[in-house]
Amino acid sequence: MNNQDQGSFRVLLEGGQGEYEEKKSRFIATLRKCESEAEALSFIEETKKKYWDARHNCYAYCLGDRGELTRCSDDGEPGGTAGRPMLEVLLGEGIRNAAVVVTRYFGGVLLGTGGLVRAYTRAVQEGLRHCTLGRMRPGVELLVTTDYNGIGKILYLLKNAGIEPVSSEYTDRVTLRLVLPASGAEAVKGSMVEAAGGKVKFEKIKELYFVDKE
Repeated sequence: MNNQDQGSFRVLLEGGQGEYEEKKSRFIATLRKCESEAEALSFIEETKKKYWDARHNCYAYCLGDRGELTRCSDDGEPGGTAGRPMLEVLLGEGIRNAAVVVTRYFGGVLLGTGGLVRAYTRAVQEGLRHCTLGRMRPGVELLVTTDYNGIGKILYLLKNAGIEPVSSEYTDRVTLRLVLPASGAEAVKGSMVEAAGGKVKFEKIKELYFVDKE
């Protein structure tokens, strides 16, 4: 599937930590998946306590499937040199429901505004390299009902398409529960109708998001 599926966004499946050094200043980026602002704020406070002796603990977070809520803080660095560049990395990578704290241990040399922007940006990028990322894609959950003559062909078709039924029930009919990507659902349904000679029924359960590991 195309990594730029309409309506999709990236998430952290597992958070991580990376480090960048510039003129003896250490920049430690810690990232974590957060589903709410309360989670993000708790993570930020936890990280500040862990690195209580650092000069700065700057942060940024982006929450909501469409990035509806964003916040960032320079934590004492010159305005616009830390939090905003950090947030821009998250937004530029299309990452949602994540927070990042970059901890700076001052190395004794001033970096200037350009140097700070570069350092905080690079730190977040380095942190992301140590995270496990996934992509949330819009999908649809379906119940597919067919007879015993059609089920073999449908299962063969689904296997070739890399689609694993969530569940199956065999009674006088066969019912499969499937989660399909929204962008390709109609094509898959059409293929199942053809495979089963028209003897198949679909019931839409709900729309949802599902995750693919990157």
